[in-house]
Parts: sequence; structure tokens; C-alpha cells
Amino acid sequence: MQVFKFGGASVKNAEGVKNLARVLQQVGYENTLVVVSAMGKMTNAMELVIKNYFDNKSELQSSIQEVKTYHNEILVDLFESTQHPVFKKVSSIFQDLDSFLSRNKSPDYNFVYDQVIGFGELTSTTIISGYLNEIGLKNNWLDVREFIKTDDYYRRSNVDWEQTQNNIKTNFDTTVLNITQGFLGSDANNFTTTLGREGSDYTAAIFAYCLNAESVTIWKDVPGVLNADPRYFENAQLLNNISYREAIELAFYGASVIHPKTLQPLQQKEIPLFVKSFLNPKDAGTRVGKGIGIEPNVPCFIVKKNQVLISLSSLDFSYIVEENISEIFKLLHLYKMKVDVIQNSAISFSVCFENTYDNLDRLLQHLKAKFKVTINKNVSLYTVRHYNEQAIASVEKDKELLLKQLTHETIQIVTQ
Repeated sequence: MQVFKFGGASVKNAEGVKNLARVLQQVGYENTLVVVSAMGKMTNAMELVIKNYFDNKSELQSSIQEVKTYHNEILVDLFESTQHPVFKKVSSIFQDLDSFLSRNKSPDYNFVYDQVIGFGELTSTTIISGYLNEIGLKNNWLDVREFIKTDDYYRRSNVDWEQTQNNIKTNFDTTVLNITQGFLGSDANNFTTTLGREGSDYTAAIFAYCLNAESVTIWKDVPGVLNADPRYFENAQLLNNISYREAIELAFYGASVIHPKTLQPLQQKEIPLFVKSFLNPKDAGTRVGKGIGIEPNVPCFIVKKNQVLISLSSLDFSYIVEENISEIFKLLHLYKMKVDVIQNSAISFSVCFENTYDNLDRLLQHLKAKFKVTINKNVSLYTVRHYNEQAIASVEKDKELLLKQLTHETIQIVTQ
């Protein structure tokens, strides 16, 4: 088995879908599972639908219509007749969306998010599966929610590995081309769950692990894993080889090419991961696997925007000790803050984190009862692996430094 993952940028329009087919024809698609994300910026569009559902009902139908129109234009470009069965299948998917939004009674944003957001993946895979069948690439369309089972930690669910492995072992046909959705799973009550933003890579890794796949390939609009995001850094270089350990380090610090959870199941079974360009599928790209740390050995730059930095000190100037730190982390966990940097001294403790679940005000209310709190919002966190003086200088240039922390291989800098 080989597992391919195509992201939204690769299938943002009809030409992208046709190119996906060409990639399969060029590199081979026997015994292959294709995992596909929502098309283009449809995840963002679905998030707007969810926002309007809660906050702006007057705009809800227009935001849903934009999603429908976008997909319908792709369908019209791909299929000669609007009588093709795929049109009815896509229409049925949107009927399910309308039905959920009209009958839902839950006020839980995270639950509603997971029930709605996945319609992007369900639609994209339905269109792609229909097109591939139309041009002779026969395939099975699979509902990933019947395979990947999770808990009900909505928006960042944890995989039930035992049940997931059993589902895949029992119900997955490895002899054919299969098409399924990334990012999604389902809980014990069969409600849709999601694996975290960019979770489609993780979906590919879950299937690869359970299928003992030969390899996983992530197809992107870049030639492979770069040492920096070219949107924020100049002169980004292609990394030819990365070890699992180095890739996990980069993912942990926020490198956007590989999802943080993706690498662990692959490492356990030593399944290599390739990151390649869907525009040049024959190019080598980047190989992530066992062996060499990083080649070429150059500084790797990562930036995370819109972070929150808080600094805490005790109200009576006593030491910040284990008991205080334990309490702080319990609160960070309670309010679902993803911690990226910590730094402490005798009487202060600083932490930089993501406010993904918009619980900052409630967290601060708790902390201010026991600590003096200084807060900086909308800060940027820069991480440089394998840094040198030139790399540090390039990050610090023309910025206000709020926090700086060095280890042997990594420097992290928080700037305003």
C-alpha cells in the first residue's frame, strides 16, 4: 500500500482535480489510498458559515450559497452533463448540511464546528472520486468517519487506535484505489470529530500505520520541505532529507509543512514520508525517515503569529516554585491553551501560547486572583533550529524583543 495526501491548494479548481488525476497516472495508483482535504479555501469558508450560524444569522444563507456555488462551478467544469450522478450526490451532501443547521439544538461551538466543517472534505472527495471514475481511474469512495474513531474532544480529538485499527483491518480493501477525507473522524455516538487544523496529514499517517503502508506522500505546491516559509522568509532552501526526530522537532515548533501528530505513527513502523510537488511529481522532493538528521545542514526558521505572552509574578514577591507552576499549568490545560515557550526566574514565570479556544479572559480572571499578570497580545514567536549568529540577527532586525531563549540547537524569540 501507498498513501497519498492532497491538500486544498492542489484541488482548488477543476484544473487542480485534473492535475491530481495526472499525478496518479504518472506515479502509479495501484494499491493506493488517496486522502484529500477540502478544496481551496473551503475550510475558511465553512468556518464563516459556522460563525454566521452563531453570530450573524442574516448572512448565514449567503455564506452557505457561496460554498455551494464554488463547488458547482468546479462540477460544471469537470463534467459535460449536469445529469451526471455526482451532481445529485453533492446536492445530497448540502441537504445534510442544511438539515443539521436547521435542527441543531446544541449551543456548544466546538461540537457544531466539527459537525459542519467536514462538509468541505465530504464534497471534495465526492467530486474527485466521481471525476476519476469518469476518466477510467476506478476507485472506491470511503467515508473516513466509519474507519477513524476518536473521543469527543471536539476540534482536536484523540484517536481510539484499537478500534480504528480493527475498522481498517476489517473493512478496507487494499487491492483497489480508495479515496477518502482527511481531518475527520467520529466519536462513540457517531458524531463527526476533527483531528485539529491541518489534520489531513495525520489522517494519512493513521491509515499508513494501520495498513503497514510502504510510504506516505504529501503532495504540495512547494518542491518539498523548505527550511523556512517563503511567505515570511527570503531565500528558502529545499531540505533533501530529514530524520524523524528532526521533523518531529520542526513540527513541534510549528513548521507548517508537516502536522505535529503525523510523524509519530510513521516513526513507530519506520514508514518513510515524502513531501513532493504536485506540479513536478517526478522530482525527488523531501524524504523524512530513519537516518541522517538534516541535509543540507542549514538553519531552519519557523514563525507563529497571533500568540499571547503573559508574565506572572507573585503578589507578595515570594518565589515562583513547583506548587505555583503546577497550578499555572493546570489552568492552561483547563482552558485548552497550547503552550509554545516557558521561561522562569526566582520570582517570575513567562509563558507564550495560542488562544485557540478563545478562553483567554477566563484564564486571566483565574490567574489575577493569585498573581500579578502582564500580558502582550498578538505577538510573534520565532524559532530557529540549527541557528548561527547570522540567523539570529536576521530574526531580531527591526523588532521589539519580549523574550529570548537559547538551547544548544534551538533559539526562540518572542517579538511584538
